[in-house]
Amino acid sequence: MKQKSENTKHNKRTFEPLPDELEIIGKKIVDAAYTIHKNLGPGLLEKVYEICFCHELEKRGLTYLRQIDIPIVYDGLRFDEGLRLDVLVENDVICELKALENVNPVWDPQILSHLKITGKRLGYLINFNVVNIGQGIKRFIL
Repeated sequence: MKQKSENTKHNKRTFEPLPDELEIIGKKIVDAAYTIHKNLGPGLLEKVYEICFCHELEKRGLTYLRQIDIPIVYDGLRFDEGLRLDVLVENDVICELKALENVNPVWDPQILSHLKITGKRLGYLINFNVVNIGQGIKRFIL
């Protein structure tokens, strides 16, 4: 019996599993988001969640950078005004935070673009303005 190939006609790229270190970081990120939402609930400004999120990351022993500009290189042209990440955790994981009632369908492809541009493999889109935070967290892997 032939084994089914992961490569399809539309997808020629083979994906490697995430390293264990990234999986551990990801679990801590999700735990931080759950903790904040459990304590604060929905309805606050994004900046409040960002500050609390970074505080929770620090409590979990994770390093982070907030509101960092990432240069864009396109066709030999480099410019610094193109991309700002909400939070970069351990210099490996992109976290985009939201506190909005209406979900914008461009957010998913946007975080995928951020992963491609930065060369990172793991990202989270976390919307705190939901009743159940489990429905507000999306994980992205390249």
